[in-house]
Amino acid sequence: MKNTIVDEKDRSAIIEAVIREYADMIYRIAYQHMGNHHDAEDILQEVSIALVTKDAPLRDREYLKRWLIRVTVNKCHDLYRQKRAHKTEDLDDYINTPSEQQDAVMEEILQLPEKYKTVIYLYYYESFTLKEIADTLKKSINTVSSELQRARKKLKKILTEEELPYEEK
Repeated sequence: MKNTIVDEKDRSAIIEAVIREYADMIYRIAYQHMGNHHDAEDILQEVSIALVTKDAPLRDREYLKRWLIRVTVNKCHDLYRQKRAHKTEDLDDYINTPSEQQDAVMEEILQLPEKYKTVIYLYYYESFTLKEIADTLKKSINTVSSELQRARKKLKKILTEEELPYEEK
């Protein structure tokens, strides 16, 4: 995909390419926010629908990535509010799935307060700079920097307090 002006006849092919390219990122952000695979899949589907039905910025690759992240985070917040209102139980609580190192770390990240989860994820998993995170989340760079620093401290405390399967003795 190139940073060129999009013709309407190429729109569906470009949208398909965008979904293929960013599906993993969208899924990981949704999983990080929602904490289970089923909701993450639902969010991926919702973001894909938004990409097709909304006026997505297909002309600019970097802006498109930020737009996708913002839409994903918003869809996660919407689903979270909806679930909280309906108070349903998650089936993942009853299913034992094998945990690998990355899943174990992600589980620890999920223990962080909401504002820290996103900053940690974007910085470490998507390699965003502080400025890119600030632009995406519509916060100042200083706020993002402070949140990242606090998130690191909290995550370090969580990781050192618990014995995790990937820690060596």
